Amino acid sequence: MSNKLTNILVPVISVILGLLVGAIVMLVSGYDPVQGYIALWEGIFGDMFTIGGTIRQITPYILAGLAVAFAFRTGLFNIGVEGQLIMGWLAAAYVGYAFELPAIIHLPLAIIAAAVAGALWAFIPGILKAKLQVHEVIVTIMMNYIALHVANAVIQSLSDSGEKTPMIHESASLRSTFLDTLTDYSRMHYGFVIALIMVVIMWFILEKTKRGFELKAVGFNQNASEYAGMNVKSNIILAMVISGSFAGLAGAMEALGTFGNITVQAGFTGIGFDGIAVALLGANAPFGVLLGAILFGALKFGSLNMPNVGIPVEIVSIIIALVIFFVASGYIIRVFLERLSKKKEAK
Repeated sequence: MSNKLTNILVPVISVILGLLVGAIVMLVSGYDPVQGYIALWEGIFGDMFTIGGTIRQITPYILAGLAVAFAFRTGLFNIGVEGQLIMGWLAAAYVGYAFELPAIIHLPLAIIAAAVAGALWAFIPGILKAKLQVHEVIVTIMMNYIALHVANAVIQSLSDSGEKTPMIHESASLRSTFLDTLTDYSRMHYGFVIALIMVVIMWFILEKTKRGFELKAVGFNQNASEYAGMNVKSNIILAMVISGSFAGLAGAMEALGTFGNITVQAGFTGIGFDGIAVALLGANAPFGVLLGAILFGALKFGSLNMPNVGIPVEIVSIIIALVIFFVASGYIIRVFLERLSKKKEAK
C-alpha cells in the first residue's frame, strides 16, 4: 500500500471509527443514533443557511489551526493563540469603527491591524524564549489571561454601555449583501477567502522559501542549526510572530465578519484552544489544517441541531471528542494498515 493511499485512509478510517463509537454511546444512553446523525447532517448541509453557518464556523478555525501548526512546525508550542486572537479581534474592531475611510483602504487596514496585534502579543513569549530560555507554554498560557482582561478593560473604556464597542463601519466589513441573500443571513462572510489564502501562504513560507527552511531546521535541532550558521534566536522570535499574526487574523474574522464588534468576554472564546485540536487533526500541515478545520467546524456547527431531536449537548461533545481521539490515534491505524499490507504482499 502506497504512503499516499495510507495518508488518505488513516483520517477517513479515524472519522468513521469516531462516528461508530459515538453511535454506540448514543445507543447505550437511550438515544437514536440514526436520528442523531441525520440531525447532524441537516445541521451542516440542510439548507443554504446551515451551509453558510458552517463555512462561517470553519473560517476562524482554519486560521487558529494554522497559528498552532506553524509554531509546532518550527519547534514551538503556541498555547497562546486564544489571547492573540482576542487582541486581534479588539484591534480589528477598534480600527473598524474609529476610522472613516474608503473600503479599499479601511478593510485591509483593519485586517492588518489584527495581524499586527496578534503578532505583537506573540512577540513577548517569543523574545522571552529566545533571549532568556523561558518556556513558551508557560508564558503563552499566562498571556491568554492577560489578553482577556486587558481586552475587557479596553472595551469598557471605549463603549458607552461598558459592554461592547460600537459596530464597525460598512467600509470595514467582510460581509456583503450578496452573501447575506445567498445564505439567508447566516452571517457568512468573505473571511473564508482570506483563510484559504493564508493556507497557501503558510505552505509557501515553509516549503518554498529559504527562511521557511531555516525555521523548520531550528525546530528540528537548534544546535545543528546554529552550527550551520543560522540565527536561532531571531528565527524563534520570527516563528512566534508569524504564528501570532495568523491568530490575530482569526480574531479579525470575528470582528469584521461574524459580529461586527467585540463585547466584554466572560471567558475565553475557545477558538484558540480548538485550534490545537484542528492542528492535531491536520497533522500540522497547511492543507491538513484546512481539512481538520472543515471537519471540526462542521461537527461543531452541525451538532447544534442535534438537541432538536432530543440528544443532549453533553452527548454531542462526547461524539466530537471521540472523533478527535481516533484521529489523534491515527498512528495505530497507520501501523495496522501497514501490517495488513505486508501480510497481503507476503501471501
